Amino acid sequence: ETAVAELHKKIKEAFEVFDHESNNTVDVREIGTIIRSLGCCPSEGELHDLIAEVEEEEPTGYIRLEKFLPVMTRALLERRYRPIPEDVLLRAFEVLDPAKRGFLTKEELVKYMTEEGEPFSQEEMEEMLSAAIDPESNSIHYKDYITMMVVDDN
Repeated sequence: ETAVAELHKKIKEAFEVFDHESNNTVDVREIGTIIRSLGCCPSEGELHDLIAEVEEEEPTGYIRLEKFLPVMTRALLERRYRPIPEDVLLRAFEVLDPAKRGFLTKEELVKYMTEEGEPFSQEEMEEMLSAAIDPESNSIHYKDYITMMVVDDN
């Protein structure tokens, strides 16, 4: 019971940061940021589904705390949208690097991230490149990048 009360407090605090009118609503475009600030890493598809669950019957562009709170509490209690563990990330990069060089070129990274699976947007790609690419070699040394990503989340 106290765990749920603690979660409610954390969720409300995260929500209030974006509740600029102080009327228990936030712009729907802030929901992803709020969820990520709570340590969750949903895919775009999962985020879309969660928003659909908390939106009004007639979407207004705003999400109400009273609808968001129970859905987000359940997601946290069920430990949904957990970050991917370091070893799994490493294996994913190694699949993209069959020659086992320990790095991917910028071109390879852009190709994989924009043409495979759930493609990155231009903005997401630029954000990743600015953090991941070593400007001298114009490549990503993925072990270093993973270490940096995992440390940043804790």
